[in-house]
Amino acid sequence: MLESSVKVLKEGLMEKRSDGLLQLWKKKRCFLTEEGLLLHPPKQHDQQQHQNHHQITASEPGKIKELLFSNMKTVDCVERKGKYVYFTVVMAEGKEIDFRCPQEEGWNAEITLQMVQYKNRQAILAVKSTRQKQQHLIVAHGHNIIKNSLA
Repeated sequence: MLESSVKVLKEGLMEKRSDGLLQLWKKKRCFLTEEGLLLHPPKQHDQQQHQNHHQITASEPGKIKELLFSNMKTVDCVERKGKYVYFTVVMAEGKEIDFRCPQEEGWNAEITLQMVQYKNRQAILAVKSTRQKQQHLIVAHGHNIIKNSLA
């Protein structure tokens, strides 16, 4: 996913709650793509300002966190308080990642919408694959019936 040709659907700042004991809010430069959410430290993004903002590079892969829709279970909106909306991204393995952003940014809605679209694309691909396998079996079975009737 860390290719320079990744299509960025939304870019901006969000805050992620740290996993540490103090659970501090840390700013992250976020990139929403068709495959998931990329979280960069804001400093790293500032160093890359000269690059096209619709291209993502992996200059320091250890500093970039990927939240792929294939591993996401749900996005839960926890509360709206003051100028912020607080929400949690729940991963398939059960890990919960807390975020907050200004209400007008709408990150929780955008992430949810893209996750649903991703899951729908995967479901359509699965159905197409199943149909192709079934058609292949029918054709193969039909050839065997014709072959047996001619023998």
